[in-house]
Amino acid sequence: MSDITVRAVRPGDFAQWRVLYRGYADFYEVEQTEEAAATVWSWVTDPAHEVSALVAEDAAGRLLGLAHYRPFARPLSASVGCFLNDLFVAPDHRGSGAADLLLGALRELAAARGWSVVRWITADDNHRARAKYDQVATRTMWVTYDMPPARP
Repeated sequence: MSDITVRAVRPGDFAQWRVLYRGYADFYEVEQTEEAAATVWSWVTDPAHEVSALVAEDAAGRLLGLAHYRPFARPLSASVGCFLNDLFVAPDHRGSGAADLLLGALRELAAARGWSVVRWITADDNHRARAKYDQVATRTMWVTYDMPPARP
């Protein structure tokens, strides 16, 4: 694990980030267009956009994993939290410690920014990830719903 570092994504990371992000979409069986990926890339490389990205990198400069995150308001507690939208480690690097380092970096970032929590969701059947998450976080009682917007 010592040869893996976590850092903010940089403009020169696009090709490696894209491979990871495609792997993430494939894992969840989500069809992702190049246009959609370009939009997300523009978000994570724009300091003014709310979505940011961290990457896990090995000593040779290979990106092993990514984390997309953003702040979110928590009105009931009058605080701001960190929402981890996407966490992915390349299959051949799972078990390397990259996920631990990405989650640890988010925990440190949350502390530095005064955020009250780091929150994320995962698929119910993502057993390997859930086993990791159970080690570092508390599973909540909340159920997630998605409602489409009204049609014009």
